[in-house]
Amino acid sequence: MKKYCFGVDVGGTSVKIGLFDVEGNILEKWEIPTRTAHNGEAILPDIAQALAEKQEERGIDKLEVVGVGVGAPGPIDKDGMVYEAVNLGWGVFSLKETLEELCGLPVRAGNDANVAALGEMWKGGGQGYRNLVLVTLGTGVGGGIIINGEILNGATGAGGEIGHIHIEDNEETPCNCGNLGCLEQYASATGVVRLANRVLRETTEDSVLRQGEISAKAVFDAVKDGDAVAVKIAESFGEYLGKGLAAIAGVVNPEAFVIGGGVSKAGEILFQFIEENYKKYVFHGSRDAKFKLATLGNDAGICGAAKLILE
Repeated sequence: MKKYCFGVDVGGTSVKIGLFDVEGNILEKWEIPTRTAHNGEAILPDIAQALAEKQEERGIDKLEVVGVGVGAPGPIDKDGMVYEAVNLGWGVFSLKETLEELCGLPVRAGNDANVAALGEMWKGGGQGYRNLVLVTLGTGVGGGIIINGEILNGATGAGGEIGHIHIEDNEETPCNCGNLGCLEQYASATGVVRLANRVLRETTEDSVLRQGEISAKAVFDAVKDGDAVAVKIAESFGEYLGKGLAAIAGVVNPEAFVIGGGVSKAGEILFQFIEENYKKYVFHGSRDAKFKLATLGNDAGICGAAKLILE
């Protein structure tokens, strides 16, 4: 009898779902809207309905499905308990037990960034490593930590929140979390724009960045063209991120850092700014950690979720 599993990645606007065989091959993937109204009460019933419809469509018996893995934003512990997912309107409840009742299948759940890290280890840029840190440089800075092939959840599933490591004492603008000087204020896509505006104010040097809208992509495109001001911005970005990753390495001693998110589309040119500073600050026992680009893109979440249930 052929066996299957589902990987589910719950986002703020859509839920990505993948049907996998137990060897980890994606057989089909699709999306449904994330209905966050009324404290997200429709999200899990919608997922259960989508899974049931897919099983019926493909003629898959429930006994052929080994289970459902789910990644969702917010702290989620190893037992599938959610400790508030603000973006979805969820409070504190057992995602695992609730979805199991709705779909009649075994469920395992984890924080979305941690689950994506598991996906990159299994099928993406982290293949070959069992101790790694996924760093997602998007609107914020997300992270997932894998130790000995397993997600580091922490007590309430808040392990791996690397974007909120304190990295700068002289910051007057609050981070979205309410604290001051968090890593994501300097190393995210929006953080790169903040650094760019700061450097452009402090210098009168000519730069292509003065001619149009500033974005992280524009900055690193200008770096590739040798723009001196853009290089200064990238150096500042690398100083913050390299120092932050060195601090993380002092705790978890990874074999590799896998860099993903929108900023990572700049490619390996990022590494020359990050690695130099990483090596400057890191304890010697972690100096040889490798830097890799994430490769799964939007599939990291569903792949990691599938891996969660197949473990």
